[in-house]
Amino acid sequence: MLASFLAALFFALNATCATYSVRASGALRANLGRITLAAIVLGAFAHTVGFGFASASVGWFLLSGVIGMGIGDLGTYGALPLLGSRLTVLMIQCLAAPIAALGEWLWLGTKLTLPQILWGALILVGVAFALVPTRRSPPRVRVRPVGFLLGLLAAAGQGLGALVSRKAVDVATAAGELTHNVTFGLSAAYIRILAGLVFTVVWFLALRQLGRVGPAPVLATARERRHARLWMIANGLAGPVLGVGCYQWALATTPSGIVLPIAATTPLLSIPIALWLEGDRPTRRSIVGGVIAVAGCIALTLAR
Repeated sequence: MLASFLAALFFALNATCATYSVRASGALRANLGRITLAAIVLGAFAHTVGFGFASASVGWFLLSGVIGMGIGDLGTYGALPLLGSRLTVLMIQCLAAPIAALGEWLWLGTKLTLPQILWGALILVGVAFALVPTRRSPPRVRVRPVGFLLGLLAAAGQGLGALVSRKAVDVATAAGELTHNVTFGLSAAYIRILAGLVFTVVWFLALRQLGRVGPAPVLATARERRHARLWMIANGLAGPVLGVGCYQWALATTPSGIVLPIAATTPLLSIPIALWLEGDRPTRRSIVGGVIAVAGCIALTLAR
């Protein structure tokens, strides 16, 4: 459970770092830079302290990375301009958890208790209440129906990616490997990131070949270029390294139907971070939703 909370916290911090990184370097370059950095850092760890490519679970983690960090991210970036950030995040966070939980029950036989299901649902209710657009706060883009299909693709990518990670843990455990530790989680994160990196590089090259990659933002001064590099490093360390590492650590020890609802509080945890770093004041609705979600997290931690 601690790993799930840490993952949500690092993902929330990553949201602000990513915002600054995208402004400085452009969306595609910022994403490619953060994944490349993460692959280098996690690779150095995995090939010295971790299992490198020696685990019986490597193939499953590669598949998980393609599904979650490849197809899932493709759906996310496709849905954002068609639904807006809040609707996109709402679909992903509130659909990924039940998709993963249902899949894990049907495929791996993992069953959650009724209290765990109810408290997990309460977390998602809090997230939904905080993020759902209203008449006073509508989406900032013209919502298009195809965006919901892409949002569903993103949610399925995240949920099924988590499910395949759980299968990978089962395979490693059956092979006699130690899986309930941070070392395994960070090594698993490296394999997933590696698959995501290959997918992102291929996608980047395809878009550039089609002339769909715009020029990088012009950074006139050495200070701006230094800040762009620092935000890209922070973006890579907070999300793909620490966030994904803790996320994989959580999935190695806890069913995905419990991990994903806690990870879904990421947008709510980003509220105080945005207030601290950007001066972005939260709405009353987001505070109430956050209180509901946090209460659900506390109850889920105590549930059996």
